[in-house]
Amino acid sequence: MKTFTELGIPENLIQGIAELGIQRPTAIQLRAIPFLLADGGDLIAQAQTGTGKTAAFGLPLLMKVDPKTPQVQGVIVAPTRELAKQIGKQLFRFTKYSEKVFVEVLCGGDNFARQVEKLRRPTHIVVVTPGRLVDLVHKKALTLEHVKHLILDEADEMLSMGFKDELSKIFGFTKNRTSTWLFSATIPDGVNRLISDYMSEAPHVIKIDKAHVVNPDITHQFKACQRSEKTEFIASFLRKQNDKRGVIFCRTKAGANTLTKELAAKGFSVDVLQGDLMQKERDKVMRAFKKERVQFLVATDVAARGIDVEGLSFVIHHQLPEQEEYFTHRSGRTARAGKKGISLVLIEPRERNKLSHLAKQFDLQFRELA
Repeated sequence: MKTFTELGIPENLIQGIAELGIQRPTAIQLRAIPFLLADGGDLIAQAQTGTGKTAAFGLPLLMKVDPKTPQVQGVIVAPTRELAKQIGKQLFRFTKYSEKVFVEVLCGGDNFARQVEKLRRPTHIVVVTPGRLVDLVHKKALTLEHVKHLILDEADEMLSMGFKDELSKIFGFTKNRTSTWLFSATIPDGVNRLISDYMSEAPHVIKIDKAHVVNPDITHQFKACQRSEKTEFIASFLRKQNDKRGVIFCRTKAGANTLTKELAAKGFSVDVLQGDLMQKERDKVMRAFKKERVQFLVATDVAARGIDVEGLSFVIHHQLPEQEEYFTHRSGRTARAGKKGISLVLIEPRERNKLSHLAKQFDLQFRELA
């Protein structure tokens, strides 16, 4: 197993990532970083959420940006506000001991005038949601003529959310770029069209198979019970946690709301994060959870993209997710920064075959709780 030093990452950046508990490179980092540092041309990386993609593209980008040139040289486009903010925070932490690279996070839902004001300062990298980037360029608050590197994170998710036109415009705004790095969990037809329309004829391709995406510090458990028994089982599990904290994932907004009410009625310190909440409400919930004013969070998959909270001891899957890649995203909320964690799946008896399939897909061992 190579180290970050052997991959070509300088000591000052290694110091920054070490404080985040990033000690050894993941599969995507081992394969992407050497290419991006040596060649740096167009890259297509197929990798699930939770594989360490931010460091895979973030560390090479930070090394390629010239801090002495006060212009935007790198653009990272993400599908959601939560994910964009998470990436921005990670890049800031990576550079704690290195020459300062200024990163601005520009998302829809945040104050537009304040973003325009911030862009008057030297800025080297912008992390953006597609719609807000297009608005800022159209209103001449942001110029991308000096951008050398365009990164699309979760390209498939952006297309499924309806950002095809915005992405086409962003490729047009960054015509002077020398490289495009596209990261995506899946490569559907829409992503293939972006690749053929806007990337070089023979981009470098990396594919990380599913067996390498799950954090080995997570213990996987399951409990078979009827749907009507799940709330009582979760309550019993939470009572044993003392001051430990965690997230409970539900498949639907209605299910998340109902479970939150049932747990609150039993006296638990709990709140809900789901897609119908206004952005201000979502921010308020996340602030309370991060500051430990709320012990447990009930969340849906889409709302939970970008949850980045340190010290979570467990996640509970109230139901298995509809899309398999969400399982690694959910589980990856625990066992961060070198700590251990538990991922507990509640299944109905007839779903054992689904669990077996998941175990095979991701090379996991599930232990049944008594």
